[in-house]
Amino acid sequence: MAVGNGAQSSDPGQVPAALQSGPTWDRLEEQIGWYDRKSSNGQRWFKRIKLLQLVTAATIPVAAVLNASNWVPGLLGSALVVLEGVQQLYQHQEHWITYRSTCEALRHERYLYLAIAGPYASVANPGAVLAERIEGLVSQEHAKWTSSQEERSRRADAEVPN
Repeated sequence: MAVGNGAQSSDPGQVPAALQSGPTWDRLEEQIGWYDRKSSNGQRWFKRIKLLQLVTAATIPVAAVLNASNWVPGLLGSALVVLEGVQQLYQHQEHWITYRSTCEALRHERYLYLAIAGPYASVANPGAVLAERIEGLVSQEHAKWTSSQEERSRRADAEVPN
């Protein structure tokens, strides 16, 4: 298999070790790991909060049927509001999806790079192209995050009475 940097490998399934070393490769692996962990964490928190909301909401009519004290359904309703507020504040679902998308885009780049395919197929220095594409994806995700934070801040400012 001919490799873009001139190295040869006798086994077509074997990727030359030179492609899997150096600061660019380390950065790629680090970013994939970070986005994967953050996505999984966001998914877990989102699902935990939603499950608590469902259980709490289902308990309110049961408490009413069982003629529980008035404070029980009121407390459960308040808990629902707090749980929804926590979800809106921390944006677990949004982060889960955004981080998963970035993680998968980085993995896509890794596969193309290792196969010397796509943008890496006909360049003299595929490592430089990889570095640029990694930083482009990370910068793009950061710009989306910044934009969403600014939008949330504007919405919060608009909701505050003068």
